[in-house]
Amino acid sequence: MSSAANAQHITSRDNPLLKELRRLSEDSTAYRKLGRFWVEGDHLGRAALVRGWRPGIAVFSESFWPSAPVELAQSAIKNIVIPDALFAGISGLESPAGMGFVFDLPVAAAVQSGVASVILDRVQDAGNVGSILRSAGAFGFRQVIALKGTAALWSPKVLRAGMGAHFGLQLVEGVELPALDALAVPIIVTSSHLGALIQQQHLPMPCAWALGHEGQGVGEALMARAALSVRIGQPGGEESLNVAAAAAICLHASAVAAAAI
Repeated sequence: MSSAANAQHITSRDNPLLKELRRLSEDSTAYRKLGRFWVEGDHLGRAALVRGWRPGIAVFSESFWPSAPVELAQSAIKNIVIPDALFAGISGLESPAGMGFVFDLPVAAAVQSGVASVILDRVQDAGNVGSILRSAGAFGFRQVIALKGTAALWSPKVLRAGMGAHFGLQLVEGVELPALDALAVPIIVTSSHLGALIQQQHLPMPCAWALGHEGQGVGEALMARAALSVRIGQPGGEESLNVAAAAAICLHASAVAAAAI
């Protein structure tokens, strides 16, 4: 580690910053009130840096700090070093990673027009939401719109499941249905029994794929806005697919269709 990287050492559990970090790591919606969010670990940290994000604060455990890579130790405006036991107290991992970043929450964005998008309609499982974000980033869907009732996009669990996808996407939260008017692209929904098989459909691009609640699916009001309904064939006979698996199939199909044009 470069000797140019200076750090402030904190040893009190009652330090205001550590109290805030515990809140950010334990409360899935605390980032909305505090205006910043916490990511833990080398992988997520580097994923943010590669995308040009700069953390306001980097936090290192005492055991990690002496060997911290230069690119991590010199990336933040301020470095904090804390005892390993205190780091474990703010970690959301079974095996604490020893380092993490605090980022300012992006300014709330409006729905962008004409952009390939994913609409999340009350998708509530953090793992599903994070996985869908990864698929969105992988297949060229740069905007993810979360309707009210969807899991908090910047919560620690969604961030971990997203594996860095957050940092390359425009994320719009707490959206009401009328705001989707600004999309100006066709909305496509999936159903287990409506519409032609996905491989038989002409998929428009750009478009917005709507993905619904794990048990209830896409709501009726959003379904009514859809320009197209497609069905994913399941020759094995299962009743339905996990929403994240369905999302990967749909977004990949759109990417393949767009590449063929």
